[in-house]
Amino acid sequence: MQDAHSQTRERDGTYTDKNRITLSGAVAMGTGVMIGAGIFALTGQIAQLAGPLFPLSFIVGAAATALAAYSYVKMSNAWPSSGGIAMILNKAYGPGTIAASASLLMALSMVINESLVARTFATYALRPFGLEGSGPLLSLLALGLIVLAYAINASGNRSVSAFSLVMSIIKIGGIVIFAVAAIWASGLDAGAFSGAAISGSPMDFVASVAFSILAFKGFTTITNSGGEIVDPHRNVGRTIMIAIGICVVTYLLVAIAVGSSLSIDAIIDARDYSLAAAAEPALGRIGFYFTIAIALAATTSGVIASVFAVSRMLTMLTEMKMIPHSHFGMSGGLRSHLLIYTVVVAGALAVLFDLSRIAALGAFFYLVMDMLVHWGVFRHLRREVGARATILLAALVADFVVLIAFTIAKLQTDPAIVGYAVAGIGAAFAGEFMFLARRKHSSTHDHDSGSDRTSQKGI
Repeated sequence: MQDAHSQTRERDGTYTDKNRITLSGAVAMGTGVMIGAGIFALTGQIAQLAGPLFPLSFIVGAAATALAAYSYVKMSNAWPSSGGIAMILNKAYGPGTIAASASLLMALSMVINESLVARTFATYALRPFGLEGSGPLLSLLALGLIVLAYAINASGNRSVSAFSLVMSIIKIGGIVIFAVAAIWASGLDAGAFSGAAISGSPMDFVASVAFSILAFKGFTTITNSGGEIVDPHRNVGRTIMIAIGICVVTYLLVAIAVGSSLSIDAIIDARDYSLAAAAEPALGRIGFYFTIAIALAATTSGVIASVFAVSRMLTMLTEMKMIPHSHFGMSGGLRSHLLIYTVVVAGALAVLFDLSRIAALGAFFYLVMDMLVHWGVFRHLRREVGARATILLAALVADFVVLIAFTIAKLQTDPAIVGYAVAGIGAAFAGEFMFLARRKHSSTHDHDSGSDRTSQKGI
């Protein structure tokens, strides 16, 4: 990495270096994460819960995300910083267990997202050969993409920004072409919207919004890289809102296109590759391969952008002494180590869990962290950053309602993943409590030992 030579940290947490991220590059990075997960990995998962109303779930998810973004925009405008969510939580709660644990949950949800999108990449890559059900091949291809993401991130910020921009233009343009062509070919009176009865309960629909929110959570990638964006006090908020706007339009077009081409049952059956399944009946084999190509571009850029952001957030947490760190004998700087740790954990998750469970685990971690952010800003910082209490509370309530509905839905269909989520959240809080207590004890002991040595010298 180029940390020691090309970056200088300023007092406000920003960086001055030749590899600063432009507004367009930051938008590309945010949409790269959002669209990679939101469309190709989650459309089928949302339809499974929301039924024929699944396009509406994206709208509700966008509204909830817009409320949530308010806290992050206000905080980032005041204090733009690389590892921005860690900064928000630290300012709200102080450098204690709550801030450290919630920051760790955010980092873990981002790592989970990497594995989700990498596994989606593998599923689409194998779909033309009918091998999408092969576990070993899925794992191998997912790991290969994660290794590629590591190589590109290791080459520096400019490479990530340029690559993300090019890939985002390709995939957004390609997705829009697919959606418009599929809608034109199928018409709105076919597929999931053709006389489909509303199945499932209102609770299931609300639960589906958890996945929709997860589809938009990539905007936090922008927050976590805020200190490296050009003119961050102005551009971080603009970048977030532009990225959300681009994604909601894209998601709606794709949801309508998929629903016009396939029945709900077909979408659910092909939930891991629903866009490819929808392309063939609407657009033929050429459309099918075109969609596969766009999916591979989208998921590739999504993993690269996510690895970039989470490695920087973990760097911030380590520098703030909120998480433990060991070099394990490796050479290089702190960021290069955390980049390696990030891809190792993401690779392990991609091997151990299927798409549905990876997505659910990420939703649980993210919603809990998001609620702690809103409460912290409301309770401690809203006057300092000029935030409105009603908007902060509305975002908090929206997250809470969705989390409860999602938990109930998963307890009915996959109680084990609820257990994994609770265990993971509990482990994060317990681990951080013990680490911070041990660090505080060590600091106190070192201070006392130093005082004793000074006293002895005086004697």
